[in-house]
Amino acid sequence: MSAQNSAGIQTLLDAEREAQKIVAKARTYRTQRVKDARTEAQKEIENYKSQKESEFQKFQAEHSGSVQKLESQAVKDAEGALQRIMDAGVKKGAEVVQILIRGVTEVKPKPHRNLIAAKTA
Repeated sequence: MSAQNSAGIQTLLDAEREAQKIVAKARTYRTQRVKDARTEAQKEIENYKSQKESEFQKFQAEHSGSVQKLESQAVKDAEGALQRIMDAGVKKGAEVVQILIRGVTEVKPKPHRNLIAAKTA
C-alpha cells in the first residue's frame, strides 16, 4: 500500500509541476501581451499625432494668406480713418479753438441743477 501511496503522491507532484509550468507560460504570455499592447498603443499615438500635425500644417498654410490680407486691409482702414481725423482737425481746428476761448473767457455763472432741485423740493 505504501508503494501505491508513493505512486499517487508522485502523480500529484507531477501534476503540480505541470500546472506550475502552465501558470508560468500564462504569466509569460500575459506579460508579453501587455508589452505588445503598450508598443501598439504608442505606435497608434504617434500615427494620430503625425496625422493631426499634418492637418494643422495644411490648415495653417491655407489660412495664413488670408490673415496677411486681412491685416493689410485693417492697416489700410486705420490709415484712412486717421487721415479723415487729420482733415477734420485742419478744417475745424480754428473754429474749435475759438469755441474753447469763448467758453473760458465768457463766464455765465448759474447754480448747479442739483441745487435748483433741492430748493424746489
